[in-house]
Amino acid sequence: MQATAGAQVPDPAAAPATAFRATNIDPSIFRVQVQLDRAGFGPGVIDGRKGRFFTAAVKGYQAAQGLTQSGELDDATRAALDKDDAPALMTMVLKDDALAADFTPDIPAKIVDQAALPNLGYRDIVERLAERFHTTPQLLLALNPALKVPQAGMELRLPSLIPADRAYDNSLSPQWRDTLATLNISSQQPQAAKIIVDKSESLLKVFDAQDRLVAQFPATTGSDHDPLPIGRWAIEAIAFLPTYHYNPDLFWDAAESDGKAVLQPGPNNPVGVVWIDLDKPHYGIHGTPEPSRIGRSQSHGCVRLSNWDAARLAQMTSTSTQVIFQE
Repeated sequence: MQATAGAQVPDPAAAPATAFRATNIDPSIFRVQVQLDRAGFGPGVIDGRKGRFFTAAVKGYQAAQGLTQSGELDDATRAALDKDDAPALMTMVLKDDALAADFTPDIPAKIVDQAALPNLGYRDIVERLAERFHTTPQLLLALNPALKVPQAGMELRLPSLIPADRAYDNSLSPQWRDTLATLNISSQQPQAAKIIVDKSESLLKVFDAQDRLVAQFPATTGSDHDPLPIGRWAIEAIAFLPTYHYNPDLFWDAAESDGKAVLQPGPNNPVGVVWIDLDKPHYGIHGTPEPSRIGRSQSHGCVRLSNWDAARLAQMTSTSTQVIFQE
């Protein structure tokens, strides 16, 4: 499978409000979401709406820029963001090879049934494009109604997130390099000396060796039944495109009939495309097949990110990165 889904052609004229007519997308919020995502301050799924993770991303970006941390788009914040003056939208021509990708259209709801599948890939081209461009199927279809019946040759409007640099380290496996390209992850990432996961804010924050905030992502951080394990932890390993070993004995809500199972890799694997293993047994930071539910659903104590944020984080971290979970 090719890393690209088609020929990307940045469209300088694609940003005006006319692109969003007949949608409920706020073009100004959409643009800022794209700018924040490109800067490493994840606003959640790009949907053109001002939600709590949008405000948190603005506040994190302000902290990184030394601005007043209001969470509001004041003049100073807009000026800083607008140093990235690339269009918020781009066009892409859908090609035959994208439509011929190895999809997994029928994924059972039960984990034990998913174990029978040879892989846990994207269900269809819309889900793949939504994940690639850090958005939702709903936004893609609002911008591209014809995508309901995808055909080669159609021109799509998409969030402009193709990174300038995809020269990934050759020590990475071809499959992981392909995944990074598919998720539009730049090969140029800051290096994390410390990660702080804040339970009260549902945020993961990345700090460099100078203790500067360099990235921030929305996170799901446990639940009442399986709370986030507060404390300091070490990263023991990072698994790219992991298999998932399901053990019902570890889950209070597992069905009595469930047995152990091994699920194959893929973006719809229960832990997504990456598992950052911590020195607390059975706990890690990982991706998810449901990016729209980050911060809105509950986990079994692990830290859950969107696949694109988890992949980006994996390129920032190593076994020397400190991990702190706090209230």
